[in-house]
Amino acid sequence: MELTTVWFLLIALLWTGYFFLEGFDFGVGMLLPVLGRDDTERRVLINTIGPVWDGNEVWLLVAGGATFAAFPEWYATLFSGFYLPLLLILVALIVRGVAFEYRGKRPSAGWKRGWDWCIVVGSFVPALLWGVAFANIVRGVPIDADAEYTGTFFTLLNPHALLGGAATLTLFLLHGAVFLALKTRGDIRERANALAGRIAVVAIVVGASFLLWTQFAIGKAVTWATVFGAAAALLAAAVANRRGREGWAFLATGAAIVFVVASLFTMLFPDVMPSSTADAYSLTTTNASSTPYTLMIMTWVAVIFTPIVLLYQSWTYWVFRKRIGMRDIPAAPVSPAVGSALIRDR
Repeated sequence: MELTTVWFLLIALLWTGYFFLEGFDFGVGMLLPVLGRDDTERRVLINTIGPVWDGNEVWLLVAGGATFAAFPEWYATLFSGFYLPLLLILVALIVRGVAFEYRGKRPSAGWKRGWDWCIVVGSFVPALLWGVAFANIVRGVPIDADAEYTGTFFTLLNPHALLGGAATLTLFLLHGAVFLALKTRGDIRERANALAGRIAVVAIVVGASFLLWTQFAIGKAVTWATVFGAAAALLAAAVANRRGREGWAFLATGAAIVFVVASLFTMLFPDVMPSSTADAYSLTTTNASSTPYTLMIMTWVAVIFTPIVLLYQSWTYWVFRKRIGMRDIPAAPVSPAVGSALIRDR
């Protein structure tokens, strides 16, 4: 297998890991005012992701860095053409991160309420725009002979892309609701379980509509398997959630994310950024890649450091694996990081 293909697969794997892990972070953030009826309940929700949310974002940084190093032409065209939506995503992630750290710095209810909405918006914007971005990448955007994007911001807001945004939004909401049902106990767990059942219906309809539209437009014979896999995983998640099997439901929503990303990247290959202007202008794994020597060095680095990152993240999830509830939240207002430390030391 050529190194260009290896790195295309590795980048697809990095995005899969990012959406699997950060997806439930986004879902928890968006559900904060829905499932958190008071400050203590909202602190419970935040503490379910407090120890892991920043580690989950490492996958995004590595995916972006790998794209820059392995496929510089892809990176240049993508980040110049999608500048505004990617900037909005970046700002939203920054605002959300600041909100996690600053929410508990003052006891004022207005102060906390303002940061809570920053968490909601900072989760909603990426959950929506990542779907818009990837739908456009897979279906193709106007690119000229110089590998430059010739459209506008509104070119990206086409019906297919907006449906893709709605699909990732509802999928991450479901993933987050199931995660909360898995990580909490008591009344919050019951409400999260009930809400996940309602979100599942919407996620199945919207997700199936997007994948079928994409499949009929640009799909391949092999991608029918991943499309049906995503649908089956969502149905399995709904059934497991209804039976109160939160662990299986979470694995099923995660599997749905894996199948969706696999569908999109399989449809994309061997292109990395198709041109809707002319097929000859499309960026591929061949004409957008770095030199073979660069890819070889990157491969050795990945072989050495990837297992270390995986072991560290696995250890983090093992340490913070227990459910939390209202009684685990200290009476004094604290930041999410402090609250997480208290939970760890129980």
